[in-house]
Amino acid sequence: MKRRRLPFAGVLLSLLPVALFLQVRFEDENGPAGALAPDFALRTLATGLAAPTSVTHAGDARLFLTLQRGKIVIYDGLRILPAPFLDITPLVSCCGERGLLSVAFHPRYNENGFFFVNYTNTAGDTVIARYRVSSANRDAADPGSGVILTTIAQPFPNHNGGQLQFGPDGYLYIGMGDGGSGNDPMCHAQRDDSLLGKMLRIDVDQNVGAPPFYGIPPDNPFAGPGGPLDEVWASGLRNPWRFSFDRVTGDLWIGDVGQGAREEIDFQPQASPGGENYGWKMMEGTICGGGGTSGCPSGTLPCNASSLIRPVFEYSHSSGECSVTGGYVYRGPRIPQLAGVYVYGDYCSGRIWGGAQLLTPRAPRLTSFGGDLEGELYLVTEDGNFFAAVNPDPPPGNVPRTTPISPRPPRPSPRVVRRLPQ
Repeated sequence: MKRRRLPFAGVLLSLLPVALFLQVRFEDENGPAGALAPDFALRTLATGLAAPTSVTHAGDARLFLTLQRGKIVIYDGLRILPAPFLDITPLVSCCGERGLLSVAFHPRYNENGFFFVNYTNTAGDTVIARYRVSSANRDAADPGSGVILTTIAQPFPNHNGGQLQFGPDGYLYIGMGDGGSGNDPMCHAQRDDSLLGKMLRIDVDQNVGAPPFYGIPPDNPFAGPGGPLDEVWASGLRNPWRFSFDRVTGDLWIGDVGQGAREEIDFQPQASPGGENYGWKMMEGTICGGGGTSGCPSGTLPCNASSLIRPVFEYSHSSGECSVTGGYVYRGPRIPQLAGVYVYGDYCSGRIWGGAQLLTPRAPRLTSFGGDLEGELYLVTEDGNFFAAVNPDPPPGNVPRTTPISPRPPRPSPRVVRRLPQ
């Protein structure tokens, strides 16, 4: 049953003072971190994985990891199982920013066995497909059960987006990059006839047994009879490589990779009716984008237009950062000092932040965060490492923190800066 969304205007008004206070921008957070007790530590669960791209769960204690060349493998709590859950390697174009990029399990997976994958096909285009678990083995998918929901043409080999997540409303959200090259030369993120540079939202409980194997939620903001943007939920994104929903509040957090100056975290409160424009390519974070409005249709909003949604966090590349890897609001019991904090990082530097505060762990080549059934946090890196976030042992002398981690950043319009996908 789909969850009814709350009226948006009143919520925005009530949050406005918080939003104004919490829009944060930072360039470098080196300073106090070295003197603090560790915020959390990384425990190695596996190494030598073939370019893991995402981590998620299926409603039980297992964790499922996608590997870029086309496999999904299972971590059972002790080890990576030797046989893959699914292997679609022959269907997948790899590598760079292409490949098998994520998996999402249906909210009623225990009943219907459906899961969904986002991969780049051999023609270089994005495919969203549905598979079903094997009836004989819960640790294996049925490779013959695959059906394609949609194929979206990609004009260039970069900026494929790649994340799939089910929202608290039961709909499947799909992050689509702007189609690649640099500065979105065709202005896909602002075009009304393109699904690129958008956040999509579809209902996979419609047309379950017949093409296209999904339907359009009736409250999608641009839905209309046969309209080209029926699936669109939000626009103005460059490359939303990783996004997630807060499991407590339902808020949406988007890590949108920057061009060359800023990395950003965008935010959408649960009560939003959709339709946000996050500003790319006119804006990169809170500054004007280098490509201006070239290639854009007439009527495209200018830089700094008041209706464009600014990021809640942003950061520059001044300290070796290059590409933001969006994360999760931490909701697990293991690390109480992180409760309610949005945790994310940077692919190049491996730095990890909680809100606007630099945290102590490092994970260079950080490709993705993930969560388990309990709300615990996991990380994977391109060079094959799989980590669990854990509470560190008390430091010698039990050194206290000099600066507490701020609680859950607000529920307003966000800002920040980042990069893997570039």
